[in-house]
Amino acid sequence: MERLKKDFTTITFALIVVALAINIVVGTIVFQTKIPFVYLDQIGTVLVGLVAGPWAGLLTGVLTNLLWGLLGNPGYVPYAPIAGVIGLMAGWFGSMGWYKSWWKWLLGGLITGLVAALLSAPITAYLYGGVTGAGTDLLTGMFRATGSSIMEAALGQGLITDLIDKTVSFFVVWLIIKALPTTLLSRFPRSENVLEASDLDLDSVLDQ
Repeated sequence: MERLKKDFTTITFALIVVALAINIVVGTIVFQTKIPFVYLDQIGTVLVGLVAGPWAGLLTGVLTNLLWGLLGNPGYVPYAPIAGVIGLMAGWFGSMGWYKSWWKWLLGGLITGLVAALLSAPITAYLYGGVTGAGTDLLTGMFRATGSSIMEAALGQGLITDLIDKTVSFFVVWLIIKALPTTLLSRFPRSENVLEASDLDLDSVLDQ
């Protein structure tokens, strides 16, 4: 509980609001343009998980999909728990220090994509018949054309799309963090996930 109190600060809630906007705006653009292989609708979720902790990331993911549903896109609502898991895993990998090694961070994206694919496939197959309206439906159709069942096609599409999408999303977050000043990053509750000890010590000195 003490860790939760430290994670959910005023700046965390402000970041969550920004993250929700990033997720919905970027995700909507990708959805409407039917870009294949990616969704890019959880970049903000990964960002929050990394710098504010896994539970803040989970909250951001769930809120993103629920808010999307309220804005007229109910198809996103059943995937809300999966979006939460994405934020949770980003927070875990950040806490493990994986961000500080670029290849480990991208590996975290791959693992997150694998988990997301396994969790989302049954929803896509049985709730939507394998068709979600996104550009990734092209892959599902290709698998169906080869004789795969709806579940097999949904899983195959997910294993390709989610692995690419989550790796790209993790990489975009890596770029975002690299572009932000140390003085700003040090304000986040999990700043140690992205900053070296020397950066944190320097900021502490400057505050004094």
